[in-house]
Amino acid sequence: MSEPLLSIRNLSKRFETPRGPVHAVNDVSFDIPRGSITGLVGESGSGKTTLGRTLLRLVEPSEGQTLFAGEDLNVKNPAQMRDIRRRMQIIFQDPVSSLNPRLKVGAIIAEGLVAHGIGSSKERRDRVAALLEEVGLRADHMDRFPHEFSGGQRQRIGIARALALEPEFIVADESVSALDVSIQAQVLNLLLELREKRNLTMLFIAHDLSVVEYLCDQIVVMYLGKVVEIGPSRRLYTSPSHPYTQALLSAIPVADPGAARARTILRGDIPSPLSPPSGCVFRTRCPKAAEVCATGVPDPVQLSPGHQSYCKRIEALHEAV
Repeated sequence: MSEPLLSIRNLSKRFETPRGPVHAVNDVSFDIPRGSITGLVGESGSGKTTLGRTLLRLVEPSEGQTLFAGEDLNVKNPAQMRDIRRRMQIIFQDPVSSLNPRLKVGAIIAEGLVAHGIGSSKERRDRVAALLEEVGLRADHMDRFPHEFSGGQRQRIGIARALALEPEFIVADESVSALDVSIQAQVLNLLLELREKRNLTMLFIAHDLSVVEYLCDQIVVMYLGKVVEIGPSRRLYTSPSHPYTQALLSAIPVADPGAARARTILRGDIPSPLSPPSGCVFRTRCPKAAEVCATGVPDPVQLSPGHQSYCKRIEALHEAV
C-alpha cells in the first residue's frame, strides 16, 4: 500500500436528540492509501453514510481528526474548506433525487465550475462535453433534462459532476445500489477506469459485498458506528476474523443453490445508537460472545500487515479453529 491520502483518527459524530445523543460514528480510525479504493461495508444503520459525509465535512464532526494530505480538515474555517472542496467530491446514492430536475444536464455538471469561477462560459461548455464523453455519454446530452435519462445514465451524470473539478478523492455513497445488475457492472468498470486514468482515491460505501470484493483494494467493516475489522480485500474475504465479518460474508448469495456452505444467522436487529451495548457493540448479537466482551472497548489486534480485528476473543477463537 502507498502512503495515505486520507487518515481518519478517532473520528466521532453525535446527533443530539430529545432522548439523548445518537452515536452515529464512534471513535473511528483508519487510513485510505493514495490511488486506492477502500470499501466501507456494514448493515443499514452502521454509520457508513454519516462517516462518508463527515470526512467531507458535509456533516460537522463531534471529535477527532480527518487528515487530508497531512492537513486536518476539522480545524479549517469555511473559506479554507472552500479551496479544499475542489479536491474532494461525492457521488450520491440516488441518481434521481441528487440531480436538480429543473436544470439541464450541462448546468448540473458545470455548477462546481461556476461556483469556483473556473473558465469562461464556452470553456465550461467544452469541459462538460468532454466529461460526458469520458463517462460514456454524448456531448449533446448536456441540453437534456435528468428525467430523459435511465438510472444508469443519471448515475454517469453524477460521476461527471463529481469529476468536474478534477478531485483527488471521491466518496461514492452506495453509487450502484439503485441500478440493475448489468448496469452496475458498467458503472463499476467505469469507476475502475477513472481510478487508473486519473489516479483517483475513493471511499466506496456499499452493502453488496460481492461488488466491494470486485472493486476495492481495502475493506473497512463497520457495525453500530464502530470499526470491527480492516484488511486487504483478498485477505478479508478469504480469512475473515471478526464474527460480524464472517456473518456478512456468509450471507453473500452463491450461484449454485446446492453448494454446501456454513451460514451464520445473526439474532435480532441492530441495537439503537441511542444506547449502544457496553464493551463490544456487537456482543448482543454475536454467536461467540462471552462475559469478557461486555467490559471495555476492544483494542485492534494486528493479524497480518494491514489486517486488524477489533475482537476481545480473537486469540481464543483462532486457537479453537
